[in-house]
Amino acid sequence: MRYQPDWSVITNNLDIFFKGMYLTLEISALSLLFAIPIGILFGVGRISKNPIIRFISSLYVEVMRGVPLLVILIWIHLVLGQFLKLGAYWGSIVSLAIFSGSFIAEIVRGGIQSVPKGQMEAARSSGMSNFQAMRLIILPQAFRKTLPPMASQFIILIKDSSLVSTISAVDLTLKATNLAAISYRYIEIWTFVALLYFAMTFTLSLIIRQFEKHWLKSEY
Repeated sequence: MRYQPDWSVITNNLDIFFKGMYLTLEISALSLLFAIPIGILFGVGRISKNPIIRFISSLYVEVMRGVPLLVILIWIHLVLGQFLKLGAYWGSIVSLAIFSGSFIAEIVRGGIQSVPKGQMEAARSSGMSNFQAMRLIILPQAFRKTLPPMASQFIILIKDSSLVSTISAVDLTLKATNLAAISYRYIEIWTFVALLYFAMTFTLSLIIRQFEKHWLKSEY
């Protein structure tokens, strides 16, 4: 028997899909909010003159970038989540933040190293400490260079957040999974979900593109 599509499952449940979109964006935004300070901390640590700090920072970055996000989600949910009583929602945010923090650390490291070394030497010769020079001179310049790739990291987070449904965190993917299990309209539901994810990421890509154009103009 030929399959007959029934798109009424979409129109009748738009509120469920839009609620899922909101939760996906909320989880992604909060994860990025926590990932940025983590990334800055370990990004600066990666170029520290202290070998212990540099080793710890490098170890964190390499481990997080070498382990699949799904494994990190499950491990934090089953291990840390039990001790800290995080729950699926906060467990997913912590997992995404820790995972994304490693990529942001590399963005920050690259941004700092793109600042001419003479800037640090000039700051040090004026009497500033390493910390003052980094905070007042280097990081503000690096910040301008890292904003576009950090914005792009938000798009990656939105796509990565689809995995949080594996630990029962409520997002667009989990809501779609539950609805498909009830209605058996898998093709219609997952086609629409794919379009929703595309709409979110493509819209953000356009915003970032315009932001980068404006940013580049302000550089001159």
